[in-house]
Amino acid sequence: MTAEEIKKAGWDAVDVVLVTGDAYVDHPSFAMALVGRVLQAEGLRVAILAQPRWDNCEDFKKFGRPRLFYGVSAGNMDSMINKYTHNKKVRSSDDFSPGGRTGLRPDRATIIYSQRCREAYPDAPVVVGGIEATMRRFAHYDYWSDKVRHSVLLDSKADLLVYGMGERQVREIAARLNSGEKIGALRDVRGTAYPLGARETAALSLPDAEQLPSAGEVAGDRVKFSAATRLIYENSNPYNAAVLVQKSEGKAVVQNPPALPLTTAEMDAVYGLPFTKRAHPSYKEPIPSLEMIKDSIVIHRGCFGGCAFCSLTLHQGRFIQSRSPGSVEKEAARLLNTPRHPGNLSDLGAPSANMYEMRGHNMEVCKACKKLSCVHPAICPNLNTDHKPLLALMRRIRALKGLKKAFVASGIRMDLALKCGEYISEIARFHTGGQLKVAPEHVSPKVLSVMKKPGVEVFKEFAAKFLAESRKAGKEQYLVLYFISAHPGSTLADMAELAVFLKERNIRPQQINDFLPAPMEYATSIYFTGLDPFTLEPVYVPKKEAERRMQRALLQYYKPENRPLIIKALREINRPDLLKKIL
Repeated sequence: MTAEEIKKAGWDAVDVVLVTGDAYVDHPSFAMALVGRVLQAEGLRVAILAQPRWDNCEDFKKFGRPRLFYGVSAGNMDSMINKYTHNKKVRSSDDFSPGGRTGLRPDRATIIYSQRCREAYPDAPVVVGGIEATMRRFAHYDYWSDKVRHSVLLDSKADLLVYGMGERQVREIAARLNSGEKIGALRDVRGTAYPLGARETAALSLPDAEQLPSAGEVAGDRVKFSAATRLIYENSNPYNAAVLVQKSEGKAVVQNPPALPLTTAEMDAVYGLPFTKRAHPSYKEPIPSLEMIKDSIVIHRGCFGGCAFCSLTLHQGRFIQSRSPGSVEKEAARLLNTPRHPGNLSDLGAPSANMYEMRGHNMEVCKACKKLSCVHPAICPNLNTDHKPLLALMRRIRALKGLKKAFVASGIRMDLALKCGEYISEIARFHTGGQLKVAPEHVSPKVLSVMKKPGVEVFKEFAAKFLAESRKAGKEQYLVLYFISAHPGSTLADMAELAVFLKERNIRPQQINDFLPAPMEYATSIYFTGLDPFTLEPVYVPKKEAERRMQRALLQYYKPENRPLIIKALREINRPDLLKKIL
């Protein structure tokens, strides 16, 4: 991370410089640490330029010109979401920075960092990646400027964009550059997109490619924006995706099909790399996000839920990639054996806690499928929902010497959990510390359908079974519930229905998840266009801040300061009869 460390290592040059908007934490949950260790395992000399000054290019020169390429990422979050709240106010802290300090990364960091790399060494290849690049790889609606922006690949003037989880891509890119290929020749790497200039765009001939509506068309036509969204999502399965092309003011972005999922052996190899799970020793202040995840273990990646407000389908993919029980056990044992470890694992999970080892009974059917979700509107009959591999893993971890408790803090997919009463029983008995977080999100069938979430009856059944199993175990335990306000499809009447539901059950949500339209998500397309991108049916979108405030107030009905807004909301929908039921 420093020139002194490079000198001490005896390196005469650096092969790859990874630029990140996050503090450098050597933990596999931090993307640049993971990519850095993968490249190191290939025998490459890697430097990490964490949170550099961006007002000039001096920091970008401190390791010299990278022999192979600069790898640029905004960090573990989109830089705009990291900095701004749903109402576009600057957040009070940054969990990925020392001491939670703000202001250590620029807005639209991928673009700014790429420009500084170019200024530092104009002939050095620049490869962008991470969640910001992934979700902005085509023309996209940007909530903060309230307009459609060009692909970040074109705005950053990078040579190549890696989308999704990048281990396969960076290994291939590094190996081919190392063998003498030029960056401009790397146009067949899965999980990447590359730019075309005006001359190449004019002569473009990719007969098997799917043409997205151009950047200009999606900016000015909500039907064409919806069509682009549909094509992007329909081509997210790596086994049947086409090459996608989008033209933009004479130039173009060409996206290759997604990278293939990692095998279990490859997952084990990646997560078995020598991560220290500590922040770089140069930091004098703690990194808040590390404190939250330092004792957590990733058991798989990917999610086939396809929720409208989530980026997982387009970033980690819908195919579940699981580690072997032995790999997870080895990491857990290593954690528990660290000096003064308290004996608790804060999370044994993944994007969804209970999709471990789940896949189709007939994988050939899955490879041909273009559906966005395996569980909406109903669980696919080809999906194997067996929890036995996960139960066996949980029991294996519980048997480890020195373990006090292994919590499951990741989101449990309740409709899947209901397929296995034994799983709910063991979660209640062994893996909950008094409170279990779950996300019903809403109660209105109409809104839940837009969200692509199961109906409220699933939550009711799960809650009843979990609380019953807790009582059987002699434990007084509770559910901490997450709901979303102002999601596309949600009217004031829908939120009033939710408020009544919460009041009747004395549920008092402490945290508000106010819908924030993140780039390229399904729900963001609806927010921008007012249309379902697949059916083109109109969908109500609460955009006015006055209504969004009323929706938030109804969700936290129990706060005295929300009373005036609730009264106003009920008047607007002509439902004064609900006053006594809510207040």
